[in-house]
Amino acid sequence: MKIGIIIPSYNEDDNLRELILDIEAQNTGADICVVDDSPGYSAAEALKSLGLKNLKVILRRRKGGRGSAVLEGINFFIKTDHRIIIEMDADFSHPPSQIAGLISESLKKNIDLLIASRYLEGSVIRGWPLWRRFFSRAANIMEGYVLGVPVKDYTNGFRVYSRRAAETISLTCGNSNGGFIALSEILVNLYYRNYRIAEVPMLFTNRLRGQSTVGCKEICCALFGLLKVWRIKNKLLKKTASRKSAG
Repeated sequence: MKIGIIIPSYNEDDNLRELILDIEAQNTGADICVVDDSPGYSAAEALKSLGLKNLKVILRRRKGGRGSAVLEGINFFIKTDHRIIIEMDADFSHPPSQIAGLISESLKKNIDLLIASRYLEGSVIRGWPLWRRFFSRAANIMEGYVLGVPVKDYTNGFRVYSRRAAETISLTCGNSNGGFIALSEILVNLYYRNYRIAEVPMLFTNRLRGQSTVGCKEICCALFGLLKVWRIKNKLLKKTASRKSAG
């Protein structure tokens, strides 16, 4: 069974090499696709010396956003017949040591979208300043109220997708914006189409190197994108109600 791991990247050259070596050390046999938005060719140069045949680097050289990078990675792995697709951040906030357990849980319970959640009992968050904790909690509470999907963590991008979920994402997502709100768009498109969704606890560690891309611009785009995702939810609910009345 072919497994693919998507790593969206923007100015993460200091992390990528070590992260990919750590992923390789887990012996999952996964293929890795880095979708890099950094200017120039620095990511490709940083990874070339690894000589890994299971590593693909897609250079976009423009900041298209995390969400669009994940969609590009999903489309790549769909074309290459992968059955399980994982997305994770490049900054070591998502521990590679948890990958094998996520794959096992996803397959054992036939889950279409498995989220490594920061907000379940047993989860641990390390190194986040108070303002980041408050902002993340507030964002998840707001999205839960607006979008109505029964999960604790809408905004964490450490996820496992089944192939059928990935195919649906490829066909239906990409309408919110290219940033972090795409995580919620994916969640809504799958949940309101009755895909199986679950969460597991995780250890989340704040980045040790580099800078976060979350800023005022990203927050404003996410708020505007949330309105788009809310509209997507309502359209899906109307379609469901229409099918039930017709039946």
